This record gives sequence, C-alpha cells and structure tokens, in this order.
Amino acid sequence: MSFRSSPDIPRLSLSIVIGAGIAFCLATASIVSAGPSVFPTGVTIYDPAAAYNCDVLFTAGFQGTYLIDMDGNVLHRWDYSGFPARMLDPALTGGVKGEIGVQISTVPQDSSAGEISLVPGQRSEFRDLTFGYVDWSGATLWEWGTQAPGGAALQHHDWALLANGDTLLLANKVGPLKGFGARQMLDPVIYEVNRAGKIVWSWAASQHLDEFGFTPAELALLKSASSQDYLHFNDMEVLGPNHWEKSGDVRFAAENIVISSRNANFIAIVSRKTGKVVWRLGPNFAPLKQPYGAWPAQHVPYPVDRFSGQHDAHMIPEGLPGAGNILLFDNEGEGGYPPAIMPMIAGSRVLEIDPVKREVVWQYTGTKASFFSPYISSAQRLPNGNTLIDEGIDGRFFQVTPQGKIVWEYVSPFARSTSGPGPRPATAGMVYRIQGVPYSWVPETGPHAQTPVHPPASAEFHMTSGKGFE
Repeated sequence: MSFRSSPDIPRLSLSIVIGAGIAFCLATASIVSAGPSVFPTGVTIYDPAAAYNCDVLFTAGFQGTYLIDMDGNVLHRWDYSGFPARMLDPALTGGVKGEIGVQISTVPQDSSAGEISLVPGQRSEFRDLTFGYVDWSGATLWEWGTQAPGGAALQHHDWALLANGDTLLLANKVGPLKGFGARQMLDPVIYEVNRAGKIVWSWAASQHLDEFGFTPAELALLKSASSQDYLHFNDMEVLGPNHWEKSGDVRFAAENIVISSRNANFIAIVSRKTGKVVWRLGPNFAPLKQPYGAWPAQHVPYPVDRFSGQHDAHMIPEGLPGAGNILLFDNEGEGGYPPAIMPMIAGSRVLEIDPVKREVVWQYTGTKASFFSPYISSAQRLPNGNTLIDEGIDGRFFQVTPQGKIVWEYVSPFARSTSGPGPRPATAGMVYRIQGVPYSWVPETGPHAQTPVHPPASAEFHMTSGKGFE
C-alpha cells in the first residue's frame, strides 16, 4: 500500500560513526539499529502554485539514473550511474534534448588502478574507468578514460561540458606525493579534455598546497592524515558569466573554477590562466559563539562563521535570484585539520554567500533531528527564487521558498547497496546530488503531472491493526 505523509514523521535512520579519519559505517542486518523500520517514500508535500515545477534527475545508488516528475512518477531511466548524473543544456548539444553525462564503465574490483570513494575512508563502486555522454535511449555519444594517466579516468564528484565542446573532469591521480611519505595518495586533479580525447589543460591540487590557507601546524596534520584521500575534493564548477567580472573583478572571471575540499573545510577559486588560487573561504574561521548549541537565530547578512564537510559549492548563474553569490550545502560533517568542533544540536545548513563581502545573505538551517546530512547532498537555486535541496543521507529532496517554507518534498524509494562492516550489504536511500531539469530540456513525455499533496498532521498519521495506514 502506498501512502503520503508529513516530513515530520520520522524517516529511516542510519547508524553513523564519524571518527578522525572521517570513516563511517551504515547499519546492516547484523547490526542492531534503533531507527524506524516504516517510513514514507515518494511525494509527501506538493504545492504546485508555490513550487518551481520541473523534472528531477538523480542517480539512485548503483541502480541507474532516474528522471521523475513532481508527482514522483518515473519518466525515464538509464542503466548508467553518474557521479553525478546531469542532463545537458540543449544550448550545448545543438538543440538535442535528453542527453546526460554518466560513468560509462568502472575499474574492475580487483584492479590496482585506484579507488574513489563516495564516502571518505570506505570502498566504493565509484571507480570510474570511463566517463561519457549518452542520449535518451542510452546510446553512447562520447566516452573518455582509457587515454587518461594510469589508463582510467577516475572521475568523481563533478564534471562540466564547456561551451567549446571540451569536457572538464574532476579526477584523482594515484601515486606518492612529496612530503607524504611513500604512500599511494589520491591527488585531486582537473582535466580539460577535447572531443578528440586529448588533455588540453590540467591542474593538480598538490602543486598548490601553500595557497589553500593552511598554517604550518595544519599543513603538518594534513600530510600525516591517515586518509590517502587527504583533501577529498567534492566539487568543481566553472563560474560562468557574472556581474563581479563585468564590474572588473578578475578573480571571478567566467572561465575560472570553484573547487571544494570536503576534508579540509575550504572552498576556493582557481584561475584558468595562471592555475593560482585567486579567492578562498576557509579553512579557518572565527570561533563560534555557541559551538555546542543549535544554530543561533542570526539575521542575515552576517560574516561567514564556518562550514564543515561542505558540498556543492557553486556560483548561482546569471538570470537566477542571487546570481553571483556562492551557494553551498554546509553538511556539518566532520572535517578539518584539526577536525572542526561539531555543534551538539545544530544540523546541516544551506548557505548563500556574497563572495566579495564574505557574508551569508540567505540560509536554510535545521537541527540534527530535522535537517542533517553529514556527507553528500546538494542545493540548487531555481528560477522562481526557491531552492531545491538534496538531504543526501536519506535521499530526501525538497524545495523551499526564500522564506524557508517547504513546497515540495520527495523521499527516494530506491535503496542503495554498499559495502558495510557486517556480512550483508547495507541499504539506504542515499542520493549524492540531484538536478532540477526544466521541462524544455526533456523530450516529450506526455502531460506533466502536478497533483497537490496536502500531508496530514503528524499526530493524526498512525497505523491500526489490520487496517493499514490512516
């Protein structure tokens, strides 16, 4: 029996242990879990008049990539997974709709080519051998990876199709690094690859460690970190045209790239011309006034106070409300050298930051009981000013208005299998990142369903013996 419900009803919980090495484990059948075993999936809230109505694209674990409408109907499915999967703007494809970027093939499980982990410190199926583009039918249009250093793309976390037809890939290069001992390290690299498969530009994080704002003591901690994935970049996006550049601020040149280090708690902008870091926020912030409490009721704007384990840092594109500001998902997952002090009650946040004033100009916050994803997750500004949020740990997607009202919510019903500490694989609805897709980008799939969903009051939603859900 299907049912819909309020977001206040408890959802599936994951048992999480986050240590200094940022390792974690998911509850498995062999581990006792206190989380509820019954929880709502599908669309639980929908106000078509207040929401930005679009389709939503996401990879569901390793089961493939799905496109759903606002009613939660699956419009299309591809057999490929993406890290992330993203639909291409038809303006970049000659007007062709429905093309997406995905991981075409993965490095075999027993390969020594290296491992890319979705969650730091854990094995993962995200060992990308080749990345590429496929059409609506799933046919491969372009594929790259075996030409990469080491014979595998090892793309992870992000990619971008450029206006000139080249592809920008965030990847890892496996090997020893100066100052890190003889260990095989995962060094974040960026490749620009042309249509012929040739690398025409590259950048490596290890060549710029002195530009990331570490003190000597912090740099020593970083180089002695137990994790080989010492920086764990989880974001790489081209800034695109913006009013800062138009006003003469060359730091924000449209071709420059914003990057994010999940393990070191900083975001930065890299110059495409020089390779140098030209703007940075983090890794060090002023001490929090209430480090162990809930997020204080601060009125915006206010100076950026912190972020930890953040994801999806990007500049809001021209034409959207907040254009030119940096939007990011502040996970409040453990990160930093040394690890940041974790608030006891405070949950995750979505922050919109003025990059010149370095001030938070809009925020969506919660407590750990109401809004918390210590890893993965994303946020996207929509044309009507709403923000589409992926609370990745639970696969919960929702749209909030500028005032913070939830006008659409969906809980993914697709389980994700992953290696756990017990004899059986763990399952959860985790979703790394989502994309709101305009209707005009999608091949015709029939009328777009927009059925309002009015959730019952939480106190009235219950289950009775023999009658199912009420």
